[in-house]
Amino acid sequence: MILRFLRIWLVAMFVALPLAAQDVKLPDYKTWDKAAEEAQHIVAEGTANDQRLTALRVAMVDWRKQFLAAQGANASEIKTVREQIAALGPVPADGETEDTAIAERRAELHDTLTKLQAPGLAAVEAATHADGIIREIDDELRARATDKLLRLSPSPLNPVNWGFGLKIVAALSAQLYDEAAETFAAKGSFGTFSESAPLIALLVLVASVLLARGRRWMNDLSAWLLGKASIRARYVIEEMASVGHILVPMVGFSLLLVAASQTGLAGRLWDELLGVIGSIVLMGLFAAWLARRVFPSRAKYEAPLHFAPERRPEVRRIVLSLGLVLAIWAPLGDWVVAKAENAMRTAQGDSDSVNLLAAHIDAGLAVLAFPLLLLGGALLFRLGQLLRVHVKNEAAGCPESSFRTSVMGAVGSLLLAVGVVGPLLGGIGYVNAANAIVWPMVETLLLIGLILVLQKFLAELYVLLTDSGNEGRDSLVPVLMGFMLVLLSMPILALFWGARVEDLVELWVTFRNGINLGGVRISPSVFITFAIIFSIGYAATRILQRALRTSILPKTSIDKGGQNAIVSGLGYVGIFLAGMAAVATAGIDLSSLAIVAGALSVGIGFGLQNIVSNFVSGIILLIERPVSEGDWIEVGGQQGVVKAISVRSTIIETFDRTDVIVPNADLVSGQVTNWTRGNKTGRLIVPVGVAYGADTRRVAEILLEIAQAQPLVMMSPEPFVIFSGFGADSLNFEIRTILSDVNFKIRVLSEINHQIAERFAAEGIEIPFAQRDIWLRNPEALRGRADAEAVNAAKPKAPLEPVPPAAPEPLEGIQDAAALSDNDGAEDGGDGGGGDGAGR
Repeated sequence: MILRFLRIWLVAMFVALPLAAQDVKLPDYKTWDKAAEEAQHIVAEGTANDQRLTALRVAMVDWRKQFLAAQGANASEIKTVREQIAALGPVPADGETEDTAIAERRAELHDTLTKLQAPGLAAVEAATHADGIIREIDDELRARATDKLLRLSPSPLNPVNWGFGLKIVAALSAQLYDEAAETFAAKGSFGTFSESAPLIALLVLVASVLLARGRRWMNDLSAWLLGKASIRARYVIEEMASVGHILVPMVGFSLLLVAASQTGLAGRLWDELLGVIGSIVLMGLFAAWLARRVFPSRAKYEAPLHFAPERRPEVRRIVLSLGLVLAIWAPLGDWVVAKAENAMRTAQGDSDSVNLLAAHIDAGLAVLAFPLLLLGGALLFRLGQLLRVHVKNEAAGCPESSFRTSVMGAVGSLLLAVGVVGPLLGGIGYVNAANAIVWPMVETLLLIGLILVLQKFLAELYVLLTDSGNEGRDSLVPVLMGFMLVLLSMPILALFWGARVEDLVELWVTFRNGINLGGVRISPSVFITFAIIFSIGYAATRILQRALRTSILPKTSIDKGGQNAIVSGLGYVGIFLAGMAAVATAGIDLSSLAIVAGALSVGIGFGLQNIVSNFVSGIILLIERPVSEGDWIEVGGQQGVVKAISVRSTIIETFDRTDVIVPNADLVSGQVTNWTRGNKTGRLIVPVGVAYGADTRRVAEILLEIAQAQPLVMMSPEPFVIFSGFGADSLNFEIRTILSDVNFKIRVLSEINHQIAERFAAEGIEIPFAQRDIWLRNPEALRGRADAEAVNAAKPKAPLEPVPPAAPEPLEGIQDAAALSDNDGAEDGGDGGGGDGAGR
């Protein structure tokens, strides 16, 4: 089975590689016509066997390669002639004439172009013909494979057919015995054995040592390496050392097989049988290793699948048994099928007819295959049960099951179905159909286990190399590596489930020739060219941006906001140019996408207008720079410092250290106050109120001294104090200054208020507070009512006669003697903002 794995990997590698470029040369079309006619005749007859059709298909594929290469003949000359024709200008319209020399030259160039294009057009026609023949052969092979899959063989449950199975075994055994006897009786066999005796003895000795002590040596090596390595490297070392548990025993067993072949006592059949046995042993070792890695015996070991520790031994035994059953069926089954006809014909002496012999062989093979099908189905069914139980336990412990758990549940259900349907089909007689679902399922399970082990190994290796800690296992890179492993396994899975190598190659050829999307042909070469050119342009743009940001722009007189605008604008231009260069280099014709672009423009106009508006606004902000990074702005009731300007939005950091994301369209179309646009100077107005009777001249002098003493207050223009008016409670003054850095406006205001309070207290100047006089109209009526209530409360009350309530006298309204005033200390013009707190 391992040999089949290796073969499939080699096929996958072949499929993944592009077809080699060939020299452009003209094919031999006469020979091709004969080959094509013969191929069509063979396909039409339908009598050729599968091997003949496969060989014919290979020949047609070779012809098609030649034709595809010939399609590019004279490409440079054709391009030159077309450019010459274009240089002559457009063809005159009907009724118009052109110069005779130009007309003759145009005709001559068109004749030359036709001759140059002729080989390529012939190659296109021949490639189309070859492609059609290949499709016919593929259709015939698929039809035969379908007939074989749905063929009803004699039921292996019928006791009448059991004898045919025994006859095949007896006939093969007889052939092996006869070959062994003939080899031993042949002259020179023992002479060859005696000559090779020393080498054979050495091979047997080394093989015995490796088989007996190899596993212990690998365990000791693993323990020694673990003692020298760090904690993060433990899993990587364990994985690498565990591979030795396969390699060392396999090397020992291979040496035994070599020793057996060196004796010269084994014939052709025995050599083939020994190779089959080697494949079985290798597959068994691989299955055992995979079972130990996916379901480890140590409970603390972090396994790819989190099965309960008490369930792991049973699951390991099931996986090992599936690997052994598959190893027995795959190589041994193919060998028995290949040798059964000759063995039966030899045993029966050609006494039966061809059809009867084929029926006996079919019945015998069905009988021999059914026990393995039954055992494989039972193992799959039990494994499906364990997976379903595990999924239920996971769901009970965590109601929000993960994607992996959901996949495991689906796989468990599928295993239950295959474990029942496979043996049932085999028992009815559809042995080929049963083989087509049971054994590919076993191979798929082993491949999934291998992917899980490799993905975990790569994740641990990434953590070790990057020193990213436990969080590195769940980062993006390990996930992408697992995704790539799944993609690489797709061709192998396709081969497991019946796809032919030719189908995969044909799919790759179709993909390599390109896929037509909206009139644009996309091929791997076009995609790779586009990706490489765009990556180079993108990298060059980032390097230039970094050089400007760190080395060039800091040495200029451009402010920080302008530098950021230049760097950002260069980034947009560079990415746009990189995209255009990539499109032009890859040869993508975007003219055919005009309709698609028109439809997209309609979608942008309706559904993406806000995004486009913000994008355009971001470009306007970078060009006009009404707002730059580091500016103190106010927009939409929010104040803060511009932290970053992106394509869609601008981030403002408020003075509470919170980030506010503002769409760029609001900054362009809305009202924005920029306190630091151009420079950082700004006005500060401090309102102050003093009590009536204070010396206004002295108050003005004190306030001016306080303002002039502030370090951030500019002397040109110098600060001044105004007597703004007479308030309801105070005489109102204002300090008006210009600050050199308006970002410290709140701090300067606070410091001025502190000094005002200190100087006014020292000078005996009173900071007033609001006073209210309340006047009550007709207080006598209120007093009379209170006296009446007191008399009524003193009188004895009759217990049975309720006292009627006295009619209430009207209470006149309460009126303020003075108008109310509110000194909130507003910066825009309240009464005495600096002294408001003290006045209250």
